[in-house]
Amino acid sequence: MGGVRVRVPAKVNLQLSVGAARPDGFHDLANVFLAVGLYDEVTVTPADELRITCEGPDTDQVPLNHTNLAARAALALAERYGREPAVHIHIAKDIPVAGGMAGGSADGAAALLACNTLWNAGASRVELLGLCAELGSDVPFSLVGGAALGTGRGERLTALEIGGTFHWVLATAVRGLSTPAVFREFDRLTAGRDIPEPVVSRTLLDALAKADPDALAAAVSNDLQPAALSLFPELAHTLEAGRAAGALTALISGSGPTAAFLTRDLKGALTVAEALRASKTCRTVRTTTAPAPGAQAMA
Repeated sequence: MGGVRVRVPAKVNLQLSVGAARPDGFHDLANVFLAVGLYDEVTVTPADELRITCEGPDTDQVPLNHTNLAARAALALAERYGREPAVHIHIAKDIPVAGGMAGGSADGAAALLACNTLWNAGASRVELLGLCAELGSDVPFSLVGGAALGTGRGERLTALEIGGTFHWVLATAVRGLSTPAVFREFDRLTAGRDIPEPVVSRTLLDALAKADPDALAAAVSNDLQPAALSLFPELAHTLEAGRAAGALTALISGSGPTAAFLTRDLKGALTVAEALRASKTCRTVRTTTAPAPGAQAMA
């Protein structure tokens, strides 16, 4: 085969409930993922050795060595099936780098699917999901897409019913945030508190199933948002600008710093997007819809 190209979506977190730190350093989560229509494309072609290239916004922040999740995915699959990881992985990025939208995880899932196809390795969906979970907490959802509840550290997925289309506006910030740094700040801010076990919101699940944007807006939550705002206080201005323009809700996506705004319809999304651009509180603004499919090989 000449090569395999895979498209993979970004995500927002509709609920990110975080438990206390575990002995292994991770946190138990109740994490409601929603895949949104913003995509990276990963192309894998045969090569003399494993190498990574990247194009798109902020690619100077993307590691082009074996620490890249796409490279780690190729290495993991090659080891599992006794292959040489001799491929060129090219990443065309459109998902914000270090933006809390699982861009790196998406690339890992895409590379895993692409290598499995290129090598005719024959890994089943269950096997691919297992490898995804070994690579990172958000990687399995990038493979699956749609909407899902992630438990454990987020890697154990249960598909969720979603009854229709939701309209979103996504505002990227002038710089990124490190997910480990945000979790460390969460631990600092919650030190000495009794942190309850994370539990999914039934109200939120019902709103998803009914495709009710108003009910969904009232139910979203992110326990990492205070930590993200502590590390990046200017994000509060972006959130306020979107709310003032009529967004039903505004929240930081995952560990941030991308701000996500839910609107009732496309007209509302365009209005919020215009106001955010005029506010000069963010770097770029995108409108999109959800749900989106997970990683898919393209013709």
